[in-house]
Amino acid sequence: MDTSVVIGNWPDRPPEEALHTAAIADRLRFGELWIGETDTWDAFALASAIGLATDRIEMTVGPLSVTVRDPMMIAMGAASVAALTRRRIGVALGTSSPRVAERWHGRSPEGSATALEESARAVRGLLAGKRVDLDGEVVRTHGFRLRLAPPGGPLSVAALGDGAVRTAARHADRMVADMVSPPVAAGLRAKLDEAAGEAGRRAPRLVARLPAAVDPTPESYAQLMWSIVPYLGLAEYAETFGGVGLGDAVEMARAGAEPKELLTALPFDVAARVGLVGAAGEVRARLREYADAGVDEVAVVPATGGDPGGERTLTAIRELVR
Repeated sequence: MDTSVVIGNWPDRPPEEALHTAAIADRLRFGELWIGETDTWDAFALASAIGLATDRIEMTVGPLSVTVRDPMMIAMGAASVAALTRRRIGVALGTSSPRVAERWHGRSPEGSATALEESARAVRGLLAGKRVDLDGEVVRTHGFRLRLAPPGGPLSVAALGDGAVRTAARHADRMVADMVSPPVAAGLRAKLDEAAGEAGRRAPRLVARLPAAVDPTPESYAQLMWSIVPYLGLAEYAETFGGVGLGDAVEMARAGAEPKELLTALPFDVAARVGLVGAAGEVRARLREYADAGVDEVAVVPATGGDPGGERTLTAIRELVR
């Protein structure tokens, strides 16, 4: 099973720590870095800075919201980073939460599943250097072709719901599932294989994006617990969280409970139920569980509370999988 590193967007840490984590991942010879986008860095700008500051690590930018960025913007951004850094650059697509799409960007989340399907179809062609003409229900693009060389990396789709799984099966090289337990990962593996068979394609690789802390400190636990709170009210995470004993917290979130109330409702070991948290031996056993569930790659989101840059966790995981 492969491992890669995700730049965490930790609100309790300085944004510049992203460059520290990237440098650690590059030095430890992880093969790939995932660079998402929320409320700090523009993802393409950060990827360019990382590429110029590291030696070899390849990057995937995203998941990028298909309700915020259109296919041309995504393809041109990836090609720009690849040209500037001389690295292979991949792209990951996803759908945003209502907070990001509707409140921050003023975009309607309606039709996001259709937008994901249509964007994946268009972006795949554009990343290959092709001209794409698409008149979809939500996404439209005509006449654009990259002038820069294709970025060369894989196309990934973030998916938990059945519609997104079908989109990944039809168009993606990889499907990314965030904060899933091994049983949920196994269910997604089966759905992905079935959908790929129906589409007449080889099934994409399954990537589990997991919070991680080896030999965690109290600061690590606090950081990880807070990171889970915003996801409790999102419908697509209900199965994952309900399956690991968080049903009451999910109901509280849906009823409008405040973040501090939700935090107090979470068990101390919540991140260990949907990630890689504990002593090295516990994390090794957990990695085996994910491999047995059909996960091809674990994308590690290292906690940096009590572990600047995630160095302790990333060093330990690199040794565990060597």
